[in-house]
Amino acid sequence: MSNENISGHTSPSAVWKFIIPSLIGIALFMTPLPIEEGFTIPVALLSNALEGMLIEVLPAIMTVIIIISFLGSLIHRVSRPQLIEEKPFFKNLFDVSMLWLIVRLAAVIFAIMTLFQLGPEAVYSEYTGGLLLYDLLPLLFTIFLFAGLFLPLLLNFGLLEFFGTLLAKLMRPLFTLPGRSSIDSLTSWLGDGTIGVILTNKQYEEGFYSKREAAVIGTTFSVVSITFSLVVIDQVGLVHMFLPFYGTVILTGIIAALIMPRIPPLSRKPQEYAGGQENQLSEELPDTYSNKSFGAVKFGFDKAKERADKNTSAGKFFKDGGKNVLDMWLGVAPVVMAFGTAAVILAEYTPVFTWLGMPFVPVLELMQVPEAAAASETIIVGFADMFLPAIFAAGIESEMTRFIIACLSVSQLIFLSEVGGVLLGSKIPVGFKDLFIIFLERTIIALPIIVLIAHMIF
Repeated sequence: MSNENISGHTSPSAVWKFIIPSLIGIALFMTPLPIEEGFTIPVALLSNALEGMLIEVLPAIMTVIIIISFLGSLIHRVSRPQLIEEKPFFKNLFDVSMLWLIVRLAAVIFAIMTLFQLGPEAVYSEYTGGLLLYDLLPLLFTIFLFAGLFLPLLLNFGLLEFFGTLLAKLMRPLFTLPGRSSIDSLTSWLGDGTIGVILTNKQYEEGFYSKREAAVIGTTFSVVSITFSLVVIDQVGLVHMFLPFYGTVILTGIIAALIMPRIPPLSRKPQEYAGGQENQLSEELPDTYSNKSFGAVKFGFDKAKERADKNTSAGKFFKDGGKNVLDMWLGVAPVVMAFGTAAVILAEYTPVFTWLGMPFVPVLELMQVPEAAAASETIIVGFADMFLPAIFAAGIESEMTRFIIACLSVSQLIFLSEVGGVLLGSKIPVGFKDLFIIFLERTIIALPIIVLIAHMIF
């Protein structure tokens, strides 16, 4: 979409079509609410309330959703029925490669074994399949429901166009990203990393982000919420140090975000768009605006009004939201169940992550980190689940080491039991290998910064 398409001819109601839904979207996704554990956002509050009401039946519901996802894909592969073939939305949901069909089958097996406690306990215990099916997937069910349903408030009424224009001069030179990506980051920071991935994936599918931009945003800006960060620091017994802990996480995250887009594998992602589309986004300020006072504000406002004016039907709003919900339930949940369960089984019952952490022992000793051998075991295990390092750190006596482990686990960002699984289940072009390399790179960038700050504090 070129800037010349901004005609300025919008209906008299365009201003209100932009302002009212956008304010509701900001209220739902970006307004911090104080709660007993810290802060949250209304969407997360709604999802937690619904999860509490349905907690007894949600594991069974998620198992049914995972089964439907697999059966739909299997039926499409075997017989290609017209119901799926002629509906682009259902074709997009169920037309998957053999690899992803196998992943969905593995998710079905893990979910059924966990729900009915069949087979080896290693699969369904509270620290493996049970962690996914009874703790994480119920939360994702409700988050996907409310975030997916209300996501059009952020996407379709001009908010991204307005802030994207204002922040382009900041985001582009610093992080090589469009200005509108700042909204993705903010929803992650205040709410949940998965919400940021959902928002990014939708923008990528609609042609507003290139493959490289979507990959960078999904792996670099899907930050952990303030609330979950509080849970991590509490688990390691250092909740009284939350401010220096979160300050360290923010500083480390910004430095990593400056570096990551400029090194492989992210730097090698092509500047191409989903489905062969052309770029739907231009942030260049036209001459007619560049010579005006507050030209960027006026241009962003005009773009926002034009975008908002295209929305004429409440039915379409809920139809788009419903599609978002089904896309996430059927597309993402099986991937999270399959990869998340496999990863935590490896972490709990094999020495794989201990072996992978061994090269960090001399590095930690060189950095004068107490109990370096115990700390090294927590470094790679975070790739399976972000909370595992904090659990493993419980037996470490040194407060400094526990502080380092807590900061690092949050700064690594990529973990298969949630954000990593959601990324793999999305259309964002990152594979398992990409995620592991990015995880290692973030670890290597973050570790010396965190250790240096820890030495200054302790």
